[in-house]
Amino acid sequence: MIKLAIVSPCYNEEAVLRDSSKELSALFDRLVMKGKIAEDSFVLYVNDGSGDRTWQIITELNRENARICGLDLAHNVGHQNAIMAGMMTARHGSDAVVTIDADLQDDLNAIEEMIDRHSEGADIVYGVKVSRQADSWSKRTSAQMFYRLLEYMGVKTVYNHADFRFMSKRALDALAEFPERNLYLRGMIPMIGFKTATVDDVISARLAGNSKYTLRKMLSLATDGITSFSTRPIEMIITAGAGMLVIAFCMLCYVIGSLLLGIYASGWASIMCSIWFIGAALTLSVGIVGTYIGKIYIEVKHRPLYIIKEQVGDGGKQEETGRGNTEK
Repeated sequence: MIKLAIVSPCYNEEAVLRDSSKELSALFDRLVMKGKIAEDSFVLYVNDGSGDRTWQIITELNRENARICGLDLAHNVGHQNAIMAGMMTARHGSDAVVTIDADLQDDLNAIEEMIDRHSEGADIVYGVKVSRQADSWSKRTSAQMFYRLLEYMGVKTVYNHADFRFMSKRALDALAEFPERNLYLRGMIPMIGFKTATVDDVISARLAGNSKYTLRKMLSLATDGITSFSTRPIEMIITAGAGMLVIAFCMLCYVIGSLLLGIYASGWASIMCSIWFIGAALTLSVGIVGTYIGKIYIEVKHRPLYIIKEQVGDGGKQEETGRGNTEK
């Protein structure tokens, strides 16, 4: 049996927390009865600077059920950083961690299969979405475009896998060695290199509330994934620049030929179009290169990814040194 920790990031999830806790408690009871996990396994909710009663509900749940633990971050640090805070805290008091969003749209039944794959030797088990019928058309379409974009950009990820995964303590310790401040866990974890497996994940409707993962946040996540793991945008800029040089050379030949033959007409339209085109291309290029420079700027500061304001329950302990700081 393993001592399992389920880490769940929360941002304004007061509408769903109690229902989610009932589902997770029932899951734990089933897994304990089957001898799959230890009795002292626990849930660790990570409150990511919520503006509603999320933290109050977590503390109430902890008083009602010792299995429910909580981590209150000092301010909103984002979904990926909140997951990292939970994993790095839970790894000290557990043998393995499963990360899942608080809305429990992912298939809870897949967790037992993840444990079985771990018993067969896998250190990392990914939940891969095989059905997204419960998602809206816009969310389903944007998610598919997101994965295709990352694949085209050369980012090594597991297709149709979000952040529903199982990680052994050994894998978590390896992940703790990654120094990145711009987190994209879906790209970082496949780089660990330990034995992996996948399980099917059938998405269901949210128990309550609305999704907090907006299109803007998805675009931001895609930007982090591309700029943190791929240099293909820079390669595309070089290719585009070479193409523009070829076009410019052809235009030069055309202008010289027109002058020699006396076949030319004065006008400003073509000149203005060329100026605007080149200006836009240069601006875009500088912006992309600037994004990479900005990433370097953030990395060299070595600021903490998160600051823990308060912790309830025996859900692991915060590491003394490393990626996060505990507020005194």
